[in-house]
Amino acid sequence: QVNLVESGGGLVQAGGSLRLSCAVSGRTSSSYVYYVGWFRQAPGKEREFVAAIGWSRDTTAYADSVKGRFTISRDNAKNTVYLQMNNLKPEDTAVYYCARDPTPGLGMRTLEYDSWGQGTQVTVSS
Repeated sequence: QVNLVESGGGLVQAGGSLRLSCAVSGRTSSSYVYYVGWFRQAPGKEREFVAAIGWSRDTTAYADSVKGRFTISRDNAKNTVYLQMNNLKPEDTAVYYCARDPTPGLGMRTLEYDSWGQGTQVTVSS
């Protein structure tokens, strides 16, 4: 079993920055975690992929809407994945979730992820 806990959300003005953290616990070896991804869900919209990082591989992927503004990274010593979000826009407002993908693939599809955190709210004011 893998547990994920997000933190770092909040209210920020457009153009500002936030860093989200995802603490991963439980079975954290590469046998159980292939990707850790960030997703977001705005009110009335479907959950969408934001970024993903290989747990033991230097592989990253980003949604086109966040490329150049968001950076995903990890600290395996702390079993933590970060999402640095710069130049935030009102359309980035959503609940942000981190999740575990246990299988190799592109790491960009919601269906590939089977363990989810509870989410953290990010609100960007204009």
